[in-house]
Amino acid sequence: QVQLVESGGGLVQAGGSLRLSCANSDRTFSTYAMGWFRQAPGKEREFVAAITWSGSSLGTEDSVKGRFTISRDNAKNTAYLQMNSLKPEDTGVYYCAAALGSQPPSFRQVGAYDYWGQGTQVTVSS
Repeated sequence: QVQLVESGGGLVQAGGSLRLSCANSDRTFSTYAMGWFRQAPGKEREFVAAITWSGSSLGTEDSVKGRFTISRDNAKNTAYLQMNSLKPEDTGVYYCAAALGSQPPSFRQVGAYDYWGQGTQVTVSS
């Protein structure tokens, strides 16, 4: 059973940084592609970034390119989202997700992922 637990969210001023972590105790973690999504109040969940099982980036949403970096450490069964130069519009609940297979073709879509974490709140003040 894949269980994903996010951490690292919080309140930060605009221009600040946060690093989100997504931990999973399942031994097969290294066989999953991982993604990060976010959801602002009243809006649909949107894609942020995704990474293959081996650590290659699959893609990053345009509004966070150059500011956010996805990575993973398979030895620690953990994926990360480093967020720099945060803006108030980055505020929302951030979710990590796992997809069976290395490179899901629809990695930008919510439906491509098989498992989800409970989410961690990120609030960026202006």
